[in-house]
Order: sequence, then structure tokens, then C-alpha cells
Amino acid sequence: MSAKGGLGRGLGALIPAGATSLEELAPSAIVPNSRQPRKQFDPEALSTLSTSIRQLGLLQPVVVRRRGSGYELVMGERRWRAAQQAGLSTIPALVIDTDDNGSLERAIVENVHRQDLNPIEEAAAYRQLVEEAGLTQEQLAERVGLSRSTVGNVMRLLDLPDAIQAMVMEGKLSGGHAKALLSLLGHPLLERLAQRVAASGLTVRQTEELVRQAREEREEPAGLDAPVRREVQSRGDAGLREISDALSDQLETRVAVTKGRGRGKIVIEFGSDEDLVRIWRRIAGSGSRASASAV
Repeated sequence: MSAKGGLGRGLGALIPAGATSLEELAPSAIVPNSRQPRKQFDPEALSTLSTSIRQLGLLQPVVVRRRGSGYELVMGERRWRAAQQAGLSTIPALVIDTDDNGSLERAIVENVHRQDLNPIEEAAAYRQLVEEAGLTQEQLAERVGLSRSTVGNVMRLLDLPDAIQAMVMEGKLSGGHAKALLSLLGHPLLERLAQRVAASGLTVRQTEELVRQAREEREEPAGLDAPVRREVQSRGDAGLREISDALSDQLETRVAVTKGRGRGKIVIEFGSDEDLVRIWRRIAGSGSRASASAV
């Protein structure tokens, strides 16, 4: 069997050619990966998969590596769990040679490609790879097939208060809602607004509008009449969003452009000292003689 057969281009590319063997293993001989980024498994979905496996067998092998006298899962914990529920005595398994960081990378990429992780699990997995494997955000983005700005914005979800992260993990808020709420970090009403979004079932667009209003009311002088303020602000909102998006694409990071009474500000976010230097060089241009050594 080909090492990459049936695994898909993104996942198969992670398995080195000639470094695998296909074996039939008892599920009890396999232990889960303690560094697996996915922490939640939907019981109903697992039961459905188990029924399918009981009827048709396990059509796609799990991926494991040798650990001591047994094996450790690299990819396929959901299939492994369902196969156990189905009562299979053996399951097909690709045995590969990989180290701890390689195992973690494969587990993360599989889950990301299959969209098996909730946004907080995905953010925690990315941070784990950056901290434990010593990858930069650029290297990580290349491994998972996403832009650096996308990876950086996902990782920023871990800056949200624990209560809001819990709402995301429980499915009460989506990743889009969470990203919209990020611009209110430090705002005294952040958690209350998050609860309102979840309770009212607001869309991401409605959440963005709610966030915008909360920011305006905090930043604008209290003496300005609210209806007048909203009228002034609303005239240029579409244009400001367009400029924010263009700058975000250009700098490959989140950029917020806001405007008040005749003045405004541009907030450029960065994830590390290295990221700050990258952004500075992008703004200054490659021909700049200025030094970023102090960063």
C-alpha cells in the first residue's frame, strides 16, 4: 500500500515516503497521544461513526508510532475510539517513524484539515507548536497551509478571558464571534457583551456592529450627543473597514482603523518581537537604513 494512498494531499504530504508500514493492530495495543490538541469528542458523532465502522469496517487506517512495547496514536483518535466502541479486534494502522514534535505537527494538521478542532483548541495547538517545537508563526503557517496573519489571529483568541474561551469551546460563540470580540480586550463590558451575543444568537456581523458601538462610546467624549456621534461615525464606516482590510492584507496582521471627531488612529497588532521587526521592515521598505536592533 502506498504511504500516501487515500490520505489526501495535505495529510499524505506529512508522511515520509518509505518510512511507513501497514499493520493490523489490536486497539488495546494503542494508546492516545497525550499531546493531542483535540480534547472534545462529540458522543453522538462518535456513536454514528462506530455504527458505520461496525457495518463497513475501518476504511481509513489510523497512524501510529512505536512507543516501548506498544504504539502511540499520531493521527486518527476519533476513528480509534469509534473502532473500540464497534468492538473491532484489530484495526489497520500505518506505523511511522517520527519524534514528539513531528507527532504533534501531524495531529494538529490532520485536525485542522478536517476542521475537527474548535477555535480555542486550534489556538492552543498552534501555541503549543510555537513554544515546544520552536517554530515561528511563518513556519507554522507554512506547515498547516494557512497565511501567517490567519495563524496569528487564531492564536490571539487565547488572549480572551477564560469565560469567553469556554463559551467558544461549548459552541455558544463561533470563531468569528470571538475574533470580533478581540478588539474589546480590556473593555469593562467585554464579558457582558459576549454573554449578550450568545444569549441573543447574534450573527458575526451584528456582533461586529455591537463591538464598534461599544468602542465608540468608550473612546468618544461623553458630552457629544449620541445620535450626532453615530451619524458622524456611520458616514465612513464602510471605507474604514475597507482600509483596515487592505492594511491587514498588506502587513499580514490585524490592523484596526478607527475615526472619532476629526481624528483617528491605526492600531497594528504583532505577535512577537520577530513579528514586530517583520512589520516594521514591511512599512519602512527594504531600502530603509533604520535599525530594528533595539526591538
